[in-house]
Amino acid sequence: MGTVVSGPHVILALKAAIIVVTVLLVASLAAVARGKYRLHGRLNTVFFVLTLTALLGLEVLIRLVEPGLFAYLENDPELRQALHRHLLFSLPAAAVLPLMIFTGGSHRRTAHLSLAAVFGVLWIGTVVTGLFYLPHTGP
Repeated sequence: MGTVVSGPHVILALKAAIIVVTVLLVASLAAVARGKYRLHGRLNTVFFVLTLTALLGLEVLIRLVEPGLFAYLENDPELRQALHRHLLFSLPAAAVLPLMIFTGGSHRRTAHLSLAAVFGVLWIGTVVTGLFYLPHTGP
């Protein structure tokens, strides 16, 4: 039985997910700019759940279902570097997300805004490296 999914297809799906959640993030920022804090919180919660779902789904896929899915990236130094560069942004961004949800939900404004600044930089790096540097075509 052959591979059900390929690395490039998974990367393409993750690129689509990055676009979708980034649109949600922009909508969330627009809501807070209009003073709609409740909507901001709800949109951020959806952003968090979708992002967490994508991360956990990817982990299950590459650890349990198809461990060699991204082996082709490891054989190419340029592609490996692109993946590592992306992970330097995306992993810390994922780590900051639960703290953002907590500080926002508990109305710790100063901490939330400080984390938001850090997250913003990390998310921009995630988007740029994920959309423009990770290859979604086969080896």
